[in-house]
Amino acid sequence: MKPHIVVLTGSGISAESGIRTFRDNGGLWEEHRVEDVATPQAFARDPELVLRFYNQRRQQLQTVQPNAAHIALAELEQNYRVSIITQNVDDLHERAGSSAVLHLHGELNKVRSTRFEDLIYERTDDINIGDLCERGHQLRPHIVWFGEAVPMLETAVEIVAQADAVMVIGTSMQVYPAASLIHYAPQGVKTWFVDPAPAVSSSEKLTIVAENASTGVPKAIQLIQAAL
Repeated sequence: MKPHIVVLTGSGISAESGIRTFRDNGGLWEEHRVEDVATPQAFARDPELVLRFYNQRRQQLQTVQPNAAHIALAELEQNYRVSIITQNVDDLHERAGSSAVLHLHGELNKVRSTRFEDLIYERTDDINIGDLCERGHQLRPHIVWFGEAVPMLETAVEIVAQADAVMVIGTSMQVYPAASLIHYAPQGVKTWFVDPAPAVSSSEKLTIVAENASTGVPKAIQLIQAAL
């Protein structure tokens, strides 16, 4: 059986493809506060604003491409079993060719019923007021908003518990959920952390590659291959 590499990715890997994040803009995203566009309360208060915001994000996603880090992870499947657990809502991992991607925070190119959470649909065009699920309820972005439960978290824990190696890319080792997930790896399993400004230090179990994802991921992969 091929060694199992589990990869945790965050906004840093997608930023190099041109996708902006809240954190990059002083807590604002395209001049919007998180509270105004990424909470259930915001959607209840002004659904048109929230739908317009995510329509813009979905449109922008069509204009960007996977970068070298996404592609390197996809190519890693040639010799290893690779599971990607991402906090990102874009589809850049899939477009690069990765076959096992779990989205903790939902997906921009999917929508779901506001009433029945299991009614989920692929969608690359805009969502508008009056767009309904098959049971007659308004559609909303298939995004885990602030204040909502992360339904895929238990599945992510199960995946990490089967890891032979863990790689963390573009997300802080001090921010939930990535910081908690690595603790579920089997005892003795090592972690490689790719980040241009790491807030942690190397240790026996943690190797830091202090670079951006596009250059750091290929280097981390070489180190992992040497260790497995």
